[in-house]
Amino acid sequence: MDNNKVLYVAQEIIPYLPATPQATRGQKIPVGIQEQGFEVRTFMPKYGCINERRNQLHEVIRLSGMNLIIDDTDHPLIIKVATLQPSRMQVYFIDNDDYFQRHGASDLETRLSPHDNDERMIFFVRGVVETVKKLRWEPAIVHCAGWLTSLVPLYIKTMLHDDPSFRSSKIVFALGDDPLQGTLDPRMVEKLRMDRFTDDDLATLGTDPVDYITLSKIAIDYADGIAQETPDASPELIAYAQEKGKPFLPYPGDDALLPKALHQFYETL
Repeated sequence: MDNNKVLYVAQEIIPYLPATPQATRGQKIPVGIQEQGFEVRTFMPKYGCINERRNQLHEVIRLSGMNLIIDDTDHPLIIKVATLQPSRMQVYFIDNDDYFQRHGASDLETRLSPHDNDERMIFFVRGVVETVKKLRWEPAIVHCAGWLTSLVPLYIKTMLHDDPSFRSSKIVFALGDDPLQGTLDPRMVEKLRMDRFTDDDLATLGTDPVDYITLSKIAIDYADGIAQETPDASPELIAYAQEKGKPFLPYPGDDALLPKALHQFYETL
């Protein structure tokens, strides 16, 4: 690959969050990809339970200050950054007081206030792509891990398909083992239409409240490749990706083998 830049969009990463399987992969995979010779920048939400002082987060003033409109309401975008040691990989945090508590949360906001997970997801995804545009960074690969990242392929392949930062990017969507519980706000599709998506763009979401399977299917529709990152990923979603003819990376048998397998997968895209 002439361009070795990888944008890794994660739902959880250790050591900023407790060591769940998803958060562990969220750290091990991008670090392992970086060790394969790629330039990696990582994004995640700035949940209220993240200790900013202990983890040495600081606001990036030049990237902050934009307002994102969701459901006709302005939400200020705040960008913070930290350096993950010892890899020295930059981790960017998407923050906003409406969707992420300022400090001291007892759990992730996705579980504490699930009623606004649809808007939280839209804000997070839009925050990531707008920040990458401001950075004038052009990733060859955009790797999405976690259901909160499911709208990244939709935004990049429709609204941003001609944007210099993303027009050559290939998107990999990861199938994992931490599905969304329940359904999202019934008005989610209506809110996405306010972002100028058409009914054709959103057809996969249907008319019923969106659940994990439906959300993952629209990610698969717009992704360039699908990576199975756990042995117990949804068989329905694996079958859907294969029926769609998407390039597919099966689980390599051990988490330690994922970075090298992903490197080879990226090359095929």
